[in-house]
Amino acid sequence: MNQLTIRIRLWLSFFILALLVSGVTAFPLVWEVTILQAWFGSGSTAGTAWPELARWIVTVHAGLTDTQARYPFLFYGTDWLAFAHIVIAIAFWGPLRDPVRNVWVVEFGMIACGLILPLALVFGPLRGIPFFWQIIDCSFGVFGIIPLWLVRRDIMRLTAQRRSAPG
Repeated sequence: MNQLTIRIRLWLSFFILALLVSGVTAFPLVWEVTILQAWFGSGSTAGTAWPELARWIVTVHAGLTDTQARYPFLFYGTDWLAFAHIVIAIAFWGPLRDPVRNVWVVEFGMIACGLILPLALVFGPLRGIPFFWQIIDCSFGVFGIIPLWLVRRDIMRLTAQRRSAPG
């Protein structure tokens, strides 16, 4: 196995792991936001330093706990969000096994990362999401596209190597 293939597999493994973690964390939302509120909410050291963030976390915690108590079926939507992340991660097994043949999956991922920005910046304000949180959401697309761009670049190099190899 050559250096390009190893680098491609390392970056893809990182990306798959990030998708899986991102997906699995969509299941225990109330528990996670309860922890965030303890660390960053009103009265915490971090909350004192970033009061706008503290207010937002308190608001999100109240909304989630109220929803859990009164309308738990709404969490079924975030269960499907988690499922989608897991399924997309599985799709990246194709390029992990054969990067040249499955470069289209990487390109699909790059397009999806690019679409995060307009989604966050259009629907964030419509849903009352503070701008600083929209930027955090946008960062998933910005930071997600970097390893995929590196992978695609290396796949193109690997493709060129295979075409020029004798035999």
